[in-house]
Amino acid sequence: MQRKPHVLFFAVVLVAAFAAGTGCNKLKARDRLNKGVNAYKNAQFDVAIEDFKEAKDLDPTLTNAQLYLAAAYASQYIPGAPSQENVRNGQAAIDEYKQILQDNPDNLNAIDGIGSILYNMGTSPYDEAKLQESKQYHQKHIQLSPNDPEPYYWVGVIDWTLAYRANLEARDAYNRTANPKKQIKENDPLPPKIAADFTTKYSSTVDEGISSLNKAVSLRPDYDDAMAYLNLMLRQKADMETTTDARNDDLKQADDLVDKVKAIKQKKAQMQPTS
Repeated sequence: MQRKPHVLFFAVVLVAAFAAGTGCNKLKARDRLNKGVNAYKNAQFDVAIEDFKEAKDLDPTLTNAQLYLAAAYASQYIPGAPSQENVRNGQAAIDEYKQILQDNPDNLNAIDGIGSILYNMGTSPYDEAKLQESKQYHQKHIQLSPNDPEPYYWVGVIDWTLAYRANLEARDAYNRTANPKKQIKENDPLPPKIAADFTTKYSSTVDEGISSLNKAVSLRPDYDDAMAYLNLMLRQKADMETTTDARNDDLKQADDLVDKVKAIKQKKAQMQPTS
């Protein structure tokens, strides 16, 4: 069956009109995106969010609008603030990033965004499940881009947070039940039974953290923040040692890193241009 010429003509007109409308929407979307970016840079996050939403509605393929929208929500999230609005902002940021990953699962900005907001949500108030989930996203970044030092750093930071929290809670529990004259301070060795339990539960976490932070430093030799956390992680490892010599060796390595961090920070400060 042949299509009549006038039917084909109207079909072409409709396609052309649709294409023109789509093109117009894309231009409007980019205009809204630019306005939103300016508002975002001026910390006008409420205004920016509305602009990014409109840009996203006008052009659902405009990934930058989604990324900025998620970042705007994340910027309004305050770690530890208990209000429902604050929690909604944090969850809204995660939802936007996850929506991006549905179409582009390898988008590192979205992966890092989720990892960051989950870390903030998991540290105050403390939520181990959120920290573990945050670590999974940083590990996904490592799988996609193994030569980036930052995700290794964040894995180390999260591992230290988990181990340090457990160590601190173990000390507090011991001090509450111990004789007042047998109180252990933060830098004292753990009692043998407590140390053995801590080692059983967190040795793999500490080992992973040390390995990750060493990797970050190997990729960026002047990564002073990674060295600072490596120093802290070695102090957790010291509480797992069964001999005084091994403990002292860990603490010596930690102290050496403190000196190295100071030297790097001093060098960086000297390289800053003077006004």
